[in-house]
Amino acid sequence: MLFRLAWAIEWLNVADAVNRWGIPYWLEMEVRARDKNCVYCAVLMIERAPRGSSRKAVATWEHIINDARIITRENIALCCASCNSSKGQKFLSVWIASEKCIKRGVTEATIAPIIQLALKAEMDSVRLERMQ
Repeated sequence: MLFRLAWAIEWLNVADAVNRWGIPYWLEMEVRARDKNCVYCAVLMIERAPRGSSRKAVATWEHIINDARIITRENIALCCASCNSSKGQKFLSVWIASEKCIKRGVTEATIAPIIQLALKAEMDSVRLERMQ
């Protein structure tokens, strides 16, 4: 009985834990299961680059909408270091139209569904602002 209680307390501590970016453990696990490939360029990502090699394919945390306070499954994704560095603080629609994306074949049709939804929401928001 005591073992089960200790296990339950430990499980609750892990479930409530957050990583260094403030992402809860349960959400981190969900996103890691969803985003094996970069959500932008679809490259298969790695956790760490071997010493002395390129970090381009290393998985990095991405706030799709550039607001670190929005920590939801719709706004947190994993993308490669190359795409994360290239996108920076740009709006999705601006970045997708950039020369870097065009050169690498990153388009509305090739991005992950979670990014397609965010891009659609961004475009809908822009259209609403123009109508007002």
